[in-house]
Amino acid sequence: MFHHVKSLQFNARVSKPDPRFANLLLEQFGGENGELAAAMQYFTQAFGAKNPHPDKYDMLMDIATEEFSHLEIVGATIQMLLKGVNGELKDAADQSEIMQVMDGNAAKESIIHAALSANPQFPIITGGGPTPRNSQGIPWCASYINSNGDLTVDLRSNLASESRAKLVYEHLMKFTDDPYIHETLSFLMTREVTHYKMFEAALDSIQPNFPPAVLAADPRYLQQAYNLSDGTVRGPWNEGEIKGMGKDFVYIENPIAYVKQTEGQTKLPDDYSKELKATEKLDKEMSAVKSEEVKKADPKGVAQWSTY
Repeated sequence: MFHHVKSLQFNARVSKPDPRFANLLLEQFGGENGELAAAMQYFTQAFGAKNPHPDKYDMLMDIATEEFSHLEIVGATIQMLLKGVNGELKDAADQSEIMQVMDGNAAKESIIHAALSANPQFPIITGGGPTPRNSQGIPWCASYINSNGDLTVDLRSNLASESRAKLVYEHLMKFTDDPYIHETLSFLMTREVTHYKMFEAALDSIQPNFPPAVLAADPRYLQQAYNLSDGTVRGPWNEGEIKGMGKDFVYIENPIAYVKQTEGQTKLPDDYSKELKATEKLDKEMSAVKSEEVKKADPKGVAQWSTY
C-alpha cells in the first residue's frame, strides 16, 4: 500500500528554465541507471526476499519507495527546467517574469528553440514535461532491471547500480551552474552512497554469502590466472592468495601451451580428488540449507501475504 505525500523528500528548486539540462537529466528519470530503474529493481527483488529474509524485504521496499521519491524529485526538476515550453507560454510571451528568466531574450521562440534542439519530444510529444525515456529519447525498458531470485546476487547487483547512479549524478553536475540544481543533485548523489552502504551491510549479514548463489567453485579451475594478452603485468588479481579462500593464484604464463598439454584441461597434473569430494559434500550441504531456508519460511495452509 502506497500513500503519496505531496511534499518532496528534498525541496527541488531551479533558478531559470534550461531545456538542454532538462534533457540530460532525463537520464536519471528514464535511463538505465536512473531512479525508475532502481525503484523497479528493488521493488521486484523484494518479492523473492519476503519469506526467507523478511528483514531484507523490509529494507528493499523502503529503498524502492525512496527511489520513487527520488524519481518525483527528478521529474519535478525537469518540469521546472521546462517552464515556458508547455502550453502556459502561449499567452505569456510578453510577461515580465518570462522576460526575466530568459535573461532578456524577448522572443518566446528562443526557449522553444532550445527545447527543440535539446529534445524534439519535449514540445512535440510530452507537452513540455518529463517522460520515462533517456536523454536520447529511448523509452525506459525492463531489461534495465536485475532481479535474479538469489538475494546475495541481487544485493551485489544493487551495489553496482548505486555506484553507476552516483557516477551519473557526478557527471550531471558538470553541465549546470545552477546552485539550486547542484543542491538537489548533491542530495540525490549522497543518497546513492547511503543505499550502497545499506546493501553492503545487508549482504554482510547473510552468511555464508560467497560464492554467489549455492554451488561452490570447481577446485580444478579455480586458481588459474591466464596471461591472455601481450606483456606480463602481475598484481593481487593474479598472484598471491585468492582473498578469503585460503588458496593461491596459479599464474599460467603460456595458456596455449597449458591447454594443449592438459588436452583442454581434461588431464590436469593433479586429479583434485580430495578437493572434489569436499566440494561435492559442501554443495549438498548448502543446497539443503538454502532449500530448507525457503521451505521453512513458506506459510502453512492458505497463503497470505500480510497479517493485519
